[in-house]
Amino acid sequence: MAKWTVADMPEMAGTTVVLTGTSSGIGLVAAREFARAGAHVVLAVRNVPKGEDVARAMEGSVEVRELDVSDLDSIREFASKWTGPITVLVNNAGIMDVPLTRTRDGLDLQTATNSLGPFLLTNLLLPKITDRVVWVASQLHRLGHLNLDDIGWDTRPYKPLDAYSDSKLQVVLFSLELQRRLTASGSKVRSVLAHPGIATTTLVAHSSSNAINRFSMLLNDPEHGALPTLFAATQNVAGNAYVGPDGVGSIKGSPTVRKPGKAGLDMVAAQGLWAAVSAKVGVPA
Repeated sequence: MAKWTVADMPEMAGTTVVLTGTSSGIGLVAAREFARAGAHVVLAVRNVPKGEDVARAMEGSVEVRELDVSDLDSIREFASKWTGPITVLVNNAGIMDVPLTRTRDGLDLQTATNSLGPFLLTNLLLPKITDRVVWVASQLHRLGHLNLDDIGWDTRPYKPLDAYSDSKLQVVLFSLELQRRLTASGSKVRSVLAHPGIATTTLVAHSSSNAINRFSMLLNDPEHGALPTLFAATQNVAGNAYVGPDGVGSIKGSPTVRKPGKAGLDMVAAQGLWAAVSAKVGVPA
């Protein structure tokens, strides 16, 4: 069977795709390909001048809007200004394995950027979304643990890579619970997951344990790392599908539907997390 590539993307004229984290890496590649396919693409970025530089290099209809996914007020402002439908929301922005830093909301930066911010953004934009939400996950969710009493690393000794893994497990559980809610309400909107394998992007390069870069020849480049996101956003996959590379260990390869780790399929944990994070960021549970 032929491997899926960007050449297999459908025509997307008349659609609107909102992506976070598009200044570099897989987010930039995904945004470029959505625009090339005919979608109106909104780059939701923290650094607007950098986003505008990226947008100018893209073909098609591309718009830049300011959004810092680690800042709850920035997310609320972005959502409050949005009018019109969103076909696909791609929660792509993320940081990895960084030292403890607190946001002005008092959240640890890694958890805020990777999970709590995208959760709030998704909840606020959900009434506008017509097709699907794509959450960019990581295979490291398999090493994550759920601690509902200390989601933001307020009391536990902070461990950067553990915080990253935990945040990505939260993302997988958010998708699970969101899909349950969408199905229960009769909505045709889907929540799906995509992970890039291990891609040679600035996300990994900035990790404090970046020894992985020594083996970059074994990893996905950003062009291939973006394929699972593009596949998850455009193909007829089931709700809560987990899309990743088809190679050994799902490290690299072409996109296919895989399975998340067992902890990412715990419905009780997903519902508990949804309630806890809803209270933390101020949305109805």
